Amino acid sequence: MALRHLKTAEFDGLVEQAPLAMVDFWAPWCGPCQALGPVMEDLGVRYEGKALVAKVNVDEEPDLARRFGVMSIPTVVFLKQGREFDRKVGAYPPPVYTEVLDKAL
Repeated sequence: MALRHLKTAEFDGLVEQAPLAMVDFWAPWCGPCQALGPVMEDLGVRYEGKALVAKVNVDEEPDLARRFGVMSIPTVVFLKQGREFDRKVGAYPPPVYTEVLDKAL
């Protein structure tokens, strides 16, 4: 299934079921978010079965963005058993994200 696009209604259930989750808060009008898109797609494939890799459109799901205190996008939030343990604000190269995921596995 690789990369998931999450809605508010399913967010908690999926994130809490996953042993590890990486959630990209983004918007289609955001240039850096667009640049990060292929990275997230690739990580979704690479970590399938090990981590939930997901995206949340902040325009469509503003309540989730508020809940996580997302002030700038892209913001990538890392969660373990539903609890945030790290975040990266801005677009970074893939090794920045894989380092966080690999340490948490």
